[in-house]
Amino acid sequence: MEVNNQKSHFVYDKLNQDIEQLPSKILVVDDDISLRKGLARLLEAEGYRTIEAENGREAIGLVSSGKTDLILLDLMMPEVNGIEVCTLLKSNEETRLIPIIMITAVHEQEEKLKAIHAGVDDFLNKPINIAELRARVKSLLKMKRLNDLLDYSDTVVASLANAIESKDKYTEGHNERVSRFAVELAKVAGLNDKEQEMVRMAGILHDIGKIGIPDNILNKPGALTDDEFTIIKSHPQHGEKILKPLHSLHGVRDVVLYHHERFDGKGYPYGLKGEQIPIYARIVAIADSYDAMTTKRPYRNAYTQNEAIKELETKAGQWWDPELIRLFVDSVLLT
Repeated sequence: MEVNNQKSHFVYDKLNQDIEQLPSKILVVDDDISLRKGLARLLEAEGYRTIEAENGREAIGLVSSGKTDLILLDLMMPEVNGIEVCTLLKSNEETRLIPIIMITAVHEQEEKLKAIHAGVDDFLNKPINIAELRARVKSLLKMKRLNDLLDYSDTVVASLANAIESKDKYTEGHNERVSRFAVELAKVAGLNDKEQEMVRMAGILHDIGKIGIPDNILNKPGALTDDEFTIIKSHPQHGEKILKPLHSLHGVRDVVLYHHERFDGKGYPYGLKGEQIPIYARIVAIADSYDAMTTKRPYRNAYTQNEAIKELETKAGQWWDPELIRLFVDSVLLT
């Protein structure tokens, strides 16, 4: 399993190197052609790639048609002004993380407040100070690279999760279903949007440690021996090691490590009890167990929903958090 952990470090480091080496692409938007061309030449001399737009409508089209790392955006333009462009891009999931520097000759506080509410990341006043431009561009591009790195890392790890399902022929679609049930339970349990997103990712990745379990054990049609079950029980710790280099998945690591703990303290790997188990892990454990019960396995038929609910309610307080079981049954399964 150490090999898998080394691989995850290698992937993370390689992604970081690749992103650092890519020349950033900056969109310069201004209806003043001399200023626009001058900014583009300056940025290209700094090693950046540039594209240009003379108005807001053209800028939106260029962002939609290709990757953009940062936008220098004039406030006052015909047709579609800078605030309207910023509002549109920041409200779109695919473009909201592109840093926008608003260029303005307007000093009224009201206009700047409108730009801030629209989501602008920084300001440059006309006439532009070249040293200030360099510093602000460099700072925001560093932030963009870090965001890109987190996105790439999460994508790589999600691909590993899909690889697990390809190893285990009996659990196709399991991770997605667990993720969906977990988010629904997190929602009714009162977790906020950020916490729900963390639970969603944890549901997808909860069994990532199984990538280190031999196929002949993972897909064994009969009962496992004690030694085989010991190997199976190692997958939470293996998963935690795989995710350890990825700092953006810190909360997810806890779920991966603790989702087989039991409410009565008789679970694994550490025998945590009750609220010692993080609530995110308690939520995913319920979603994981329900989906496992209602999925056909080589050694048993799938439970009906009623049979699975009976099992959940019977062992609430023993295997699972009883209050979360109540919410899951009443507000997720029976609504």
